[in-house]
Amino acid sequence: MANKTLELHDIDVPEFLRVLDTCTGDVFLMTREGDKLNLRSKLCQLVGLTQLIEGGKIAEAFIMCENEDDERKLFRFNLFKKTEE
Repeated sequence: MANKTLELHDIDVPEFLRVLDTCTGDVFLMTREGDKLNLRSKLCQLVGLTQLIEGGKIAEAFIMCENEDDERKLFRFNLFKKTEE
C-alpha cells in the first residue's frame, strides 16, 4: 500500500476529476488542518475541492493514494498537466 503524500499545484479541476474517475483505489485529499477526505466520493470531491479552487484551478492540495498505480498516475498528471491518453 502506498501512503506517500503527493503535493499538487495549479491543477485544472475538470481534468483532475477525469483522472480521479480512472483511479481504482481510494484517493484522499489532505488539508493542512489534518482533514482527510476520500475523493472517490463525489460529495467529498465537491466539499473538498471547492475550498481549494482559486480561479478555476486547484491552487494547492495534498493527496494520498492507497494504490501505487493511482499514485503514479496522479504524479504524472501533476508533473505534465495532462493524462496519459
